[in-house]
Amino acid sequence: ALRLSSLNNEAYQVLSDPDRRMQYLLKLLGALAEEGQNALPGSFLGEMMELNERIMELEFDFDPSVREQLLSQVAGMETALFEEVFPFLERFEPGRELLQDLGAIKDYYLKKRYLLRIKENLSKFANR
Repeated sequence: ALRLSSLNNEAYQVLSDPDRRMQYLLKLLGALAEEGQNALPGSFLGEMMELNERIMELEFDFDPSVREQLLSQVAGMETALFEEVFPFLERFEPGRELLQDLGAIKDYYLKKRYLLRIKENLSKFANR
């Protein structure tokens, strides 16, 4: 009974969190490899490299307005990513998934996680 209760709690936590739910479905459908083995498009990685360079500059020469600019840029990227993937999410139906749709959803999930790490890095400057 305790094990079943534990499984129910874990299932509830996964299903109530959109990101964890997406991760679970992508893994279940075989679209998501183990951590660190999922490739992101080179163009996106190039953008992230530039963004990370600006964050490093911010570490050495903190400017609150630059931090706000970066946060705004990341928020804009998140919005654009969601708008790009929304049609795929809207038509997604388990058992009828298309490889192209899964690929787009997987890219969205990975990019969103990357942007979350960038926001976490920027939040380190909040106390300055």
